[in-house]
Amino acid sequence: MSKIIKAHSLTGRITDGLMRASFKAVKRNRGAAGIDKVSIKMFEANLAENLRALMRDLKSGSFQPLPLRRHLIPKNETEFRPLGIPAVRDRVAQEVVRRLLSPIFEPLFHPASYGFRPGRNCHMALEAVLKLHEEGYQSILDADIKGFFDNLPHQVIMQAVAERVADGNILRLVEKFLTSGVMDNGIFKPTTIGTPQGGVVSPLLANIVLNHLDWQLDHAGLRFVRYADDFVVLCQSQDQAKEALALVQQVLEQRLGLQLSREKTQVTSYGKGYAFLGFSLSSRSRRMRPKSVKKFKDKIRELTPRKHNLDASRIEELNRVIRGTAQYFATRFFTGREVFHKLDSWIRMRLRCMKTKRKNTNDNKKLRNKVFDRLGLLTLESFCVHRP
Repeated sequence: MSKIIKAHSLTGRITDGLMRASFKAVKRNRGAAGIDKVSIKMFEANLAENLRALMRDLKSGSFQPLPLRRHLIPKNETEFRPLGIPAVRDRVAQEVVRRLLSPIFEPLFHPASYGFRPGRNCHMALEAVLKLHEEGYQSILDADIKGFFDNLPHQVIMQAVAERVADGNILRLVEKFLTSGVMDNGIFKPTTIGTPQGGVVSPLLANIVLNHLDWQLDHAGLRFVRYADDFVVLCQSQDQAKEALALVQQVLEQRLGLQLSREKTQVTSYGKGYAFLGFSLSSRSRRMRPKSVKKFKDKIRELTPRKHNLDASRIEELNRVIRGTAQYFATRFFTGREVFHKLDSWIRMRLRCMKTKRKNTNDNKKLRNKVFDRLGLLTLESFCVHRP
């Protein structure tokens, strides 16, 4: 077995250029202020001095991140996903560490891992899944890790990073990001487990940890596609899928201190269909999953209450949501055009209600579709027509 070569003296690679590039990346991703209420714009107003002070703290080992600001986003009608929003200064520090670690771990990652990696995206993961179906892999282990980001033990993360990194200062920085704590309604809560959703470095840490699972599946001769903590194992029989389930459970529980969600994990088939990365995939169709349709409608409802006026700025906001959804779903393999058609009709109905302050089918004759065309309203269906 070849000796593992570890990366030393990464701290020495923290330069003015790396600090500036890291800030630019944080600015591109936008995002809200942390608990210190310092926005990206405020941080940028005194950029040179802020970056110089941050670089000094990072290199000397005196850097101490602020607690995260807790923000809850709806997961479904009853559950919320907790996001931890770091201060802008801490996001820059995380981006610096991410840029130092990524070149070390990227070459080690499995080719079937697509999430948060350079030159890879959701559509490539979906294309890979469909290609395997075409090759005859019809049985599926549709796996869901129970609260992955919330339940990932810090010891497991640190051990996985330390396998390839020997710079004590960088390892301590990673640990500080993990243990910075959260301010929830003005109360400080320590973080003793998990990696914060919303942290810049969290997706990379997730890939580093789950890379072990990837290679265990590979060594067992199994085909799979993973996007962060969302993955499917594609098999040639139901028995093989059940064996894959046993292997995944074993690796997660014994090596990573995690568990599969019993309610959301299932052995199924391509004929019956399953959900992956926002799509409902089956041998008959590839369309928006009901959850994705609901999420889209909720966004549209927020923008089209009857009490508001229908004006150019409202159309612009709607177009942003429509464009984003259409560009994601209207792929080469998408078969849900009729769903798009119905959603377009539903959006126009909402806009007629805004205009007339009531819901009445007679208004369809007064406000015909060409009125919305003149206003510049995009349609989901048009993206199906014009896609390559």
